[in-house]
Amino acid sequence: MSITQANPQDAEAILNLQRKAYIQEAERYNDYSIQPLTQTLDQVKADFDHAYILKYVHNDQVIGSARAKKDGGTCHIGKVMVHPDYQKRGIGRELMYAIERQFPGYTFELFTGSKSYENIAFYEKLGYLGYKKEKLPREETVFLFMRK
Repeated sequence: MSITQANPQDAEAILNLQRKAYIQEAERYNDYSIQPLTQTLDQVKADFDHAYILKYVHNDQVIGSARAKKDGGTCHIGKVMVHPDYQKRGIGRELMYAIERQFPGYTFELFTGSKSYENIAFYEKLGYLGYKKEKLPREETVFLFMRK
């Protein structure tokens, strides 16, 4: 098992993982049109142009991934995901730590669904605090924005 920087050749594996990982969120909100489930392969490939993307590989399979973008002194973290069969094993935590190590001295921001209580608790354990709830124009979910 290892965490390394992903590259565009990993886009299809990351998209497949994303669809498996985010189905739980779609079910929670009864909304299967959420952006992680409707994102296309070309859009994932385009993310490599402006995001630092990690992959967690186990037995030659991408089972975890996370994305980060710098904006001034802030690092925006997104799409932290772990294959459902591998959750609760510390993989998400390792991905978060890897991003934080990559961007020392930055303020970190992310968002998660405001009803995604397990995700919120996970981020709080890592030192993130909620600072606002807000909808994004792209969907009906109310998100909790968190910062560290």
